[in-house]
Amino acid sequence: MTSVTNPKVFGAGLIALDLVIGPDPGEPVRSWAGGTCGNVLSILAFLGWDAYPIARMNGDPASDRVRSDMARWGVHLDWANCAPTSHTPIIVQEIRRGRDGRPKHRFSWACPHCGEWLPSFKAITVTAADAIKPALDGASVFFLDRLSRASLTLAAEASSRGALVVFEPSGKSTDKLMAEAIALAHVVKYADERLTGIEGVMADSSATLLEVQTLGEQGLKYRHRLNRGVSDWEQMSAIPAPRLADTCGSGDWCTAGFIARAAVGGQDGLRRIGTGGVQSALRYGQALASWNCGFEGARGGMYSVQPEDFAVQIDQLADGQFDAPMGRTIETASAQPIGCPACPPSPLATRAARSGRRKHAA
Repeated sequence: MTSVTNPKVFGAGLIALDLVIGPDPGEPVRSWAGGTCGNVLSILAFLGWDAYPIARMNGDPASDRVRSDMARWGVHLDWANCAPTSHTPIIVQEIRRGRDGRPKHRFSWACPHCGEWLPSFKAITVTAADAIKPALDGASVFFLDRLSRASLTLAAEASSRGALVVFEPSGKSTDKLMAEAIALAHVVKYADERLTGIEGVMADSSATLLEVQTLGEQGLKYRHRLNRGVSDWEQMSAIPAPRLADTCGSGDWCTAGFIARAAVGGQDGLRRIGTGGVQSALRYGQALASWNCGFEGARGGMYSVQPEDFAVQIDQLADGQFDAPMGRTIETASAQPIGCPACPPSPLATRAARSGRRKHAA
């Protein structure tokens, strides 16, 4: 019998609980695992990878919800509660309609009711990183979006074992940590709305093989160092969204789609697929990003479309068929709504519970 081993990805960065408030006040508040790192790893698990988040979840209600949601998709939680543990970050995403009817989303780290700050990101410690190092053997990818001494230590270790290091900065960090990250990362991807460029990405001293800048509705542009020297920038138009419900998380889907197609073999795998393979992988990521726009929340489609329907719809998008994705609701909200820990009983949870009671009564 032939055994099949799934590619393995580790990730250190923002893993949070998303509280998604839709534009319809009658809908419940939905709570899903989120954050850039949390989304990328959950999507890769959905696509068949073995995903290992590295975090400090302490067993509070928010972390329990994140863990159960990730476990649903097959994410491995071996390193999700590294000591010293801490509260899981909570992010409120509010979706509203603009005057033109198009959806807009706003993120908040504060409770919209009591005004208290919600738990924020805390990096793992170097001691925890040292314990994780042996587990990195055989990893294809190490993903990071928040910089710390520990995450860079793990990225360097994974790289030394052949893993492709994918860095997606959320914004400018300290010069020292950013310089180290650029020196380590093989793929650097960022949005033009956050960063206009990153100094030193294609310097002789950096490990970067591919730089990707996403441009929203204009698509993306990229340059690489897979041949001799640094290529010119090449631009790829976006794939039109078949339905526009929410753009949140589309960048994470693009990242995960690229990784799924380009990074199975780690650093060597990216080099082997060459420039044609890179473009194909980026196009697949764009198809996933376009599909995701049809659902509310950063990964809402995963709860609304069966896996077999998902594959068909992505193939249709790639072939230029832009019909709206048809979803069958699998889950609309958590069974136990999670709200602000500073104002129990949380108004957010109360709204969700009341909506749920109305829905069941109907």
